[in-house]
Amino acid sequence: MNAAEFGKVAVLMGGWSSERAVSLNSGAAVLGALRRQQVDAHGIDVGPDIAQRLCEGGYQCAFVMLHGRGGEDGVIQGVLEALGIPYTGSGVLGSALSMDKVHSKQIWQAAGLPSLPFELLQVDSDPATVVERLGLPLAVKPAREGSSIGISRVTQARQLLSAWEGAARYDAQVIVEPWLEGGEYTVAILGDELLPVIRIEVAGEFYDYRAKYQAQDTRYRCPCGLPAGCEQEIRQIALQAFRAVGATGWGRVDFLLDKQGKAWLMENNTLPGMTDHSLVPMAAQAAGIGFDQLVWRILAESREYRPAEQMDVHQA
Repeated sequence: MNAAEFGKVAVLMGGWSSERAVSLNSGAAVLGALRRQQVDAHGIDVGPDIAQRLCEGGYQCAFVMLHGRGGEDGVIQGVLEALGIPYTGSGVLGSALSMDKVHSKQIWQAAGLPSLPFELLQVDSDPATVVERLGLPLAVKPAREGSSIGISRVTQARQLLSAWEGAARYDAQVIVEPWLEGGEYTVAILGDELLPVIRIEVAGEFYDYRAKYQAQDTRYRCPCGLPAGCEQEIRQIALQAFRAVGATGWGRVDFLLDKQGKAWLMENNTLPGMTDHSLVPMAAQAAGIGFDQLVWRILAESREYRPAEQMDVHQA
């Protein structure tokens, strides 16, 4: 392909979620990579008038870089589908299921994939009963947030209520699950290609917002240090989990290991970050794929499974 074949491309960024700042950084990086490769790309800070702006702008394709709600949950994908504009990443269903930790976990469990037991935490949940069923320590998190926003580590039953309050500020649904301490790993997916596994090592308690986007002491290990057989198993589980929730195009699947070395699925990210701290560009670099090439391939993938021409409903 040459750059002209993409047509006029809208790089969608910003939006209204709690991850707006990260989205603007990711979008700016993608926009720069596309323009360096002579793609007719234009950045759009998404707001309520996005459908009108896309129609009036005459865009032929959209590179979605909206993190969080409105971008990763199927909302913008539905707008683009209605407008008949091809776009990058997963479709409406794959985006919505991946963003919702409850439903993605239920699907993984039904498919026999390694997903931790969990419960929905309510304001009137009995802490002693929750601890009896799930043990300690525990992770409490909003069901539909990203970038580790609203997550708390609970080491005593009496901390559950305050942890619920912290998570409930971001989502009415709050989940609680065992907190694993055997290491965090991630697998990036690009089309049908599984990129090298990355091990994440943080100086603080866990891989929170600061560790992801601000800290300079977070360590990323690639090669990840796992035995070859274990790494291959994690990569295959990642692909199965990605496909099970209907995700397509590109993304990232996160894992936690327990103290016995068993890998457990944590979450699927359909629109991972593309900043200078982001994991997908790191994994791509380890596989010999530079940032500009990575961005090009993501855009090219969108044209493979998103039809460029929509059926004329008046002729159907």
